[in-house]
Amino acid sequence: MMNDLLPDERLDDLQCRGYHIIQNTKSFCFGMDAVLLANFAAGAIKKGQQVLDMGSGTAVIPILLAAKTEAAQLIGLEIQTASVEMSKRSVSLNELNDRITIVEGDIREAGNLFPAASFHAITCNPPYMTASHGLHNPYAPKNIARHEILCTLEDVVKNAAGLLVPGGSFYMVHKPFRLAEIMSVLLAYHLEPKRMQLVHPYVDKEPNMVLLQAVRGGKSRIQIEPPLILSERPPGN
Repeated sequence: MMNDLLPDERLDDLQCRGYHIIQNTKSFCFGMDAVLLANFAAGAIKKGQQVLDMGSGTAVIPILLAAKTEAAQLIGLEIQTASVEMSKRSVSLNELNDRITIVEGDIREAGNLFPAASFHAITCNPPYMTASHGLHNPYAPKNIARHEILCTLEDVVKNAAGLLVPGGSFYMVHKPFRLAEIMSVLLAYHLEPKRMQLVHPYVDKEPNMVLLQAVRGGKSRIQIEPPLILSERPPGN
């Protein structure tokens, strides 16, 4: 397989059922947030369910969910052609073509790409920053992954709501500083927040990620899970 890699590509071990993933070192590589989201969603995804990952990148979440769940079918929706091609090769490499399908397309058009109310679960690791937030990376794929250039938070939530079956779950990882906005948008599209977990980089640092599960048409009640601490102390301390 190493001989089949394109320039600037590498093969990473996902350390899960022997699965690997192809990534481009000059493009946007997946981070801890994607792994945490897959873990957060996996425990609630049931055997035989249909799952969609919106903005799938190089398909790390569908591959991890294939390893951790008995979902019948996992679809990765991704707009960037280079990422789509890498994803397809990773899926074939792991012999998962019977369970994972990669679709090239725009999150904003997801309602036209798939039938309404056709997924039991939808995951998304969306761009965290609005167009005005933070520094922009001159490399387009990284900029698209980090900033709301090709889709907004509302685009993601609106399309997820339309594609979920009643009672289906939407799972997302995001930044805590946008939590009030996130809750407002979820409720506007009848996705009731049901489970939340804050992620802290270190035990003495404020959270830098939030994991959320929202249910289409769910009743008003949210479970706040214990905080997830990634490391007890910063390196060197």
